[in-house]
Amino acid sequence: MLKIGDFSKLSRISIRMLRHYDEMGLLVPETVDEYTGYRYYSEAQLPLANRINSLKDMGFSLAVISEILKTYDNAQALQQFLMLKKAEMKEQADRIGRQLLLLESTMNQLRKDENAMTYAVVLKEMRQSYAASLRKIIPSHDHSGMLWEQMTRELEPQNVQYAYPCNALAVFHDEGYKENNIDLEIQISVEGSYQDTANVVFKTLPPTLIASATFKGNYDQIAVVNQAVADWIKDNNYELDNGMIMIYHVTPETDKNSDNWVTEVCYPVKKK
Repeated sequence: MLKIGDFSKLSRISIRMLRHYDEMGLLVPETVDEYTGYRYYSEAQLPLANRINSLKDMGFSLAVISEILKTYDNAQALQQFLMLKKAEMKEQADRIGRQLLLLESTMNQLRKDENAMTYAVVLKEMRQSYAASLRKIIPSHDHSGMLWEQMTRELEPQNVQYAYPCNALAVFHDEGYKENNIDLEIQISVEGSYQDTANVVFKTLPPTLIASATFKGNYDQIAVVNQAVADWIKDNNYELDNGMIMIYHVTPETDKNSDNWVTEVCYPVKKK
């Protein structure tokens, strides 16, 4: 029989952890002296200790190791545990890889411009929603308000209920930036079912992966914000998947003070 200290040396498991394993029934001493409480192990328990160490080195938690040991001699069951762990670790590795890339690209941006983090860019999924939509060619950006006015007029007879939170979007469908004759679609998320009107259609908007930056204040910042998002997309190995989307969180209609306006510039993206 081996004293706990000797078994600790042979098994490469600390005395503290051996006591913990005993408490949870993972690796129980061969005998315990009823008078002194000393734990004694046998050499035959070393293979079990090695199994535990091996599974810990693979990243399994003690709770999962306890489950694995119940069917350790079943190769098929063990293979299933290993495959699940591999998939979990692959997902973790991918996430860490993305985080490292984000850190590196942000550091590169800061080397080029100390104010690069003024407009922080994030990658996220715009969730699926049901929206009222109106799309037209407008003479210039200054005329976008007329689309919102037209939508409001046409929706009013149906007493449309807006979703909460309510996304009010402007989607620019032109291939490149244009000053005139802009192909603009406005959307606002709603709840319930309604009839299409002369110019407004109701449709389900699919989930969309976007790179976005949110800013507060006047719209004269949009060009700088666009550049920040474009740099992020390039540095993080993404590419555009559609035209620009603007989400108006706080608008001139809800707050006349331009300092309080909150706008999100979004670009649908996909991995290269």
